[in-house]
Amino acid sequence: MGAWVNQIFRADQANTGGVVRRARYNVDRYASLAELVAEAKRRNFHVVETGDQIVVLCHEGSLVIHC
Repeated sequence: MGAWVNQIFRADQANTGGVVRRARYNVDRYASLAELVAEAKRRNFHVVETGDQIVVLCHEGSLVIHC
């Protein structure tokens, strides 16, 4: 795992079941979406892409989208 992705998952939000959001531009610039998704998947987290944002839901619970 690259240093930038590692930094994301060391954030307080990632370690307390919160939400981490990064611009797609920065994900592509400093790592790759595939690398971010792989690490989230390893942790049983969820990754959502909406507009120009990548949102990581840092919990193992189920995911339901209501709209």
